[in-house]
Amino acid sequence: MSWQSYVDEHLMCDLGDGHTLASSAITGTDGGVWAQSSAFPQLKPGEVKDIMKDFDEPGYLAPKGLHLGGDKYMVIQGEPGAVIRGKKGHGGATIKKTGQALIFGIYEEPVTPGQCNMVVEKLGDYLIEQGL
Repeated sequence: MSWQSYVDEHLMCDLGDGHTLASSAITGTDGGVWAQSSAFPQLKPGEVKDIMKDFDEPGYLAPKGLHLGGDKYMVIQGEPGAVIRGKKGHGGATIKKTGQALIFGIYEEPVTPGQCNMVVEKLGDYLIEQGL
């Protein structure tokens, strides 16, 4: 399966109520894009470095926020070293780290944070099981 298929079929899937994530992507831990949905923001190099630093030093992003394509998200509860979650207005983002990749999901209402977390983290857990 191609990386684009993982984005199209697993991250941008119908969440059971006719809704999907607003955008998603799979990148390397260096920020290189492996695959993304059409609406995924262009990440800036410093944003990926900050995300990786937060995975190494949980809480690093909390004071300044999570930035994705210049948009600022308030960092909310995640899983230290494994998952970063952010909230912005009526939406938010979930980022799951695997051994080699970052899985991004961005949502807007009516999609819930839990739906986004489930889709992103399920794919991330699968890729971890596959050694990726």
